[in-house]
Parts: sequence; C-alpha cells; structure tokens
Amino acid sequence: MKAAVITFPGSNCDRDLAVALEQAGARVARVWHKDQALPSGTDLVAVPGGFSYGDYLRCGAIAAHSPIAAALRDHAARGGYMLGICNGFQVLTELGLLPGALMRNQGLTFICRPAVLKVATADSDFTRGYEAGQRISIPVAHHEGNYQIGAEGLAALRDQDRIAFTYAPAINGSVADIAGILSANRRVLGMMPHPERAADAVLGGTDGRALFSALVKGLQHA
Repeated sequence: MKAAVITFPGSNCDRDLAVALEQAGARVARVWHKDQALPSGTDLVAVPGGFSYGDYLRCGAIAAHSPIAAALRDHAARGGYMLGICNGFQVLTELGLLPGALMRNQGLTFICRPAVLKVATADSDFTRGYEAGQRISIPVAHHEGNYQIGAEGLAALRDQDRIAFTYAPAINGSVADIAGILSANRRVLGMMPHPERAADAVLGGTDGRALFSALVKGLQHA
C-alpha cells in the first residue's frame, strides 16, 4: 500500500504521520505543496496537522488553493482514500471533500492534552480496528477544532453513520461532540485528534495504532 504525506509550509506533524504509516506497513512518499501531481500508484493521501501557510485567512483556506490541491481533489474524485488530521481536517473541509467547518474552540482557548474519544462507528476502513462504542485516548492540539454543521447536514451524518469519533466528554463545543467524520463513500476521514501521536508506546500511548494498522491492512487486500 502506497501513501503520500503532503507537506505545506507550517506543517509540523508530517514526519510523525509518515512514521506511523510506515510502522503500519505502508510505503510512504513525501509530497511538497508545490508539486502538481501525486506519485504514481498512490492509494492513500494523508494531510497532516500543523499550521499550513501560517493559518492565514482561515485554517486550511490557502492550502485548498495550493498547487497540489487539484491533485488532491482528483484523487478523491477517483475514489482514492484520504486522511486529514487536525489542520489536515481543516484542509479537507476547505477543499470541499468533507462537509462542515472548524471554528474557534468554545472559550477561545488552545487545547493541548489527551482526549477521550468514543468510536462512533467501526464500519469503515479507518475505524474497523476498533469496536463501536469503544473508548480510546488520543491527544488533541488545536485552537480551531470546534466542528460545526447545520441541522440538515448533521442529520445526514447521523443517518448515514458517518460520524467516526466523538469526544467523551465534550472539550471544544463541537456540535454533537464530533471529533471526526467520514465522506459519503467512507473513503475520506477527517479528525481533529492526533492518532499519529498515540501510535508508539514511547510516545505514551498506542490507541491510535489500530487506525493505521487497519487502514493499511485493508488497502493491501483491496
């Protein structure tokens, strides 16, 4: 399975994400924001956390107009898999690949600590390494992680079982305590918590490892 990790100016979790994917068995290529094409044979595009382009205008807004952006949209349109973490989730919403928006946290504070998540669905290649309802601990580090979507959009996410993770308990004001969502075809996941920071015991926890292991295994056998 071949993964491409995108790096923008201001990305700071790209190496961690590449290492987590490699440890799960993926072959990882690094892609610079000025590239206009993904490596041949890319199965998964991973958009890391950080502060792309300094988070000017809105978080992820400039990244959505970068030279690599068209290739990311094309990859998703072909049914390719995509994973956006923290700033990567913000980029995916700005690209229009996931619904909703990430706003400033309730209380206007930067939150950086382990968060308890509830696995809302195990019915995806990203989450099938967990059980629905399972509680896991994954670090968060964000100021604009307050996920918002209108009533109609929220109903669609619920009806289609596209809420991947929720905060348990709530931490940032996100509607329905949402921490991560899936696209309609279940091949794009955006989440604010950082599973790559919980994929090695040396880092203090391994609850994120199952996400990468299940994803890589699933794509290897696809």
